[in-house]
Amino acid sequence: MMESDRIAAVIVNTWKPEPLQIAKEVVSFLSAKNINSHIYYFDGSMAEKPFEKADFAVTLGGDGTVLFAARFFAERGIPIFPINLGEFGFIAGIQPDSWMIPLTEFLNGNTNGIERMLLHTEVYRGSERIFESEALNDAVVSGTGIARIVQMEVSFNGHSFGTYKADGIIVATPTGSTAYSAASGGPILAPDMSAFVLSPICAFSLSNRPIVLPSSGKMTLKILQSRQTNTILTVDGQEVCPLVTGDEIKISEASRRVMLIGCDSSVFYSALRSKLNWSGMPVSDKLNDKESKDQGYD
Repeated sequence: MMESDRIAAVIVNTWKPEPLQIAKEVVSFLSAKNINSHIYYFDGSMAEKPFEKADFAVTLGGDGTVLFAARFFAERGIPIFPINLGEFGFIAGIQPDSWMIPLTEFLNGNTNGIERMLLHTEVYRGSERIFESEALNDAVVSGTGIARIVQMEVSFNGHSFGTYKADGIIVATPTGSTAYSAASGGPILAPDMSAFVLSPICAFSLSNRPIVLPSSGKMTLKILQSRQTNTILTVDGQEVCPLVTGDEIKISEASRRVMLIGCDSSVFYSALRSKLNWSGMPVSDKLNDKESKDQGYD
């Protein structure tokens, strides 16, 4: 395909002022290269779908904007170029003051994208499938009532894990392991792995611990009767499905993956250091350690 035939979908997060200005710069930059752009204004909902005939997408926002784009563009095989205008940037690793060079490299075919696994989530009510979606980060089953505690029967590949009584359960991808799952005590996985992280939220029993499972398996969460609690499924924090007793949530690795540009492992480890303050020994301890060595105590 000639460069003049290419089309870009530009996803702009309207909750922040910066994306609107940068979007104009990106559109102008692409126009100079004879690439047409279609702008989609993302406000956190999915009232409309973005332009779906694009050759690639540019997201302007935080990780939530990338999550939205991933669920839509992955099934169409459209790569995503994420410019980070959010706080954490575990997914969107391209900074707003340095997007031009990596975008040029991508357009010239000099940048290889990295694939991230997605969760495929289905909800069955009896024999009827009432909900289906994919997630780059996680699928969360939680309570919304007065007590908030829900009960679920959890199984993996047909093997029962028993009954979980908790505020909820998170099933996260490696990409999502740095998000809600990590905040609930789950382990952090490298984003290029293929695995699930099952993390209970404020479990009633201390024996219900986070566990990492192979993505080749299939997980089932069955909603049991809970007192004074409404239960919901939330996908990537953006799509919601109300649940009732007896519903089964089936989770597996999606057949497709999302392609992210400029989001290699260096972005992930850099985000760990800068956002989670993985700086090693405190500065004062480092100085004391050096002083001890200088004085021959080590």
